[in-house]
This record gives sequence, structure tokens and C-alpha cells, in this order.
Amino acid sequence: MTERTVFQSMSKRHVLSLAPNATVHEAACVMTRANCGSVLIIDVGGPLLGIVTERDLMTRVLAKALDPSATTVSQVMTRNPRCVPPQMKVADAVLIMIERGFRHLPIVDQHEKILGVFSVRDALPREVNTAVSLAEFNDQVNDALG
Repeated sequence: MTERTVFQSMSKRHVLSLAPNATVHEAACVMTRANCGSVLIIDVGGPLLGIVTERDLMTRVLAKALDPSATTVSQVMTRNPRCVPPQMKVADAVLIMIERGFRHLPIVDQHEKILGVFSVRDALPREVNTAVSLAEFNDQVNDALG
């Protein structure tokens, strides 16, 4: 069986985005309405600037007692997020997520066009298990070389 690509496995095909001057409150509302765990931050007609995730809202806003209505997404976003090409295999994307602690990866084509966001929820258990095995193998190799 051929392994799926990140683009093939995306559950949601629309791109949820906001301008950098949007408030954190707006981001939370947009994410809630769309039942989505992240929103891309894009300047009008410009490139991808960052991503705001549920975890960002918790650790960078709530835990620091910032006012969601007065805090902009550009203040709390992850800048220049790691992006992956649409043809990347799911297990490889999950491996990146495991190693770097991500749950969301924007998918962009060779022309920097944003195609969507791959979420760890989009991976099947088989692919997650493959990625975990690869991560454990990498750890063993690093320990042996270390």
C-alpha cells in the first residue's frame, strides 16, 4: 500500500488565515467556529508570516495573563513556521512534528502558495507508529554516536 502524502491526508482543504493586526480574541473565535487548532498569519497579498495554535493561546496568552482583546496575533505567533511540500510522506511529516514538538505544519508548494495545514490528527495510527519508530531509531543512533 502506498503511503499517503500530507496533501492527500489533510482533513480540511480550506486555509484559515488572519492578518497580523488581528487580535488573539479574533483568532480564538475564528478557530472555534472552524473547529480548527491553528490559524495562519498572512499579510494581505504577502507571504506566510506565522502561525497561531491552541498551544500558543494557552502558553503565550493565558499563562501570561495577556488581554486577548488587546493582544495581536503578531505578538504571540510562531514566526516563520516550518513548512512542508505537498508531496511529503505523512510519516516524514509526523517525524518532524515529534522531533520538533509541532502539531501543525503549513503545506506550501514550490511557488510558496499555501495549500493548507497538516495536523497531527490527519495522520493515521500506522503512520504515527512508523514515525515514532523512526524517532526512536534516530535517538538510538545519536546515543551510540554521542
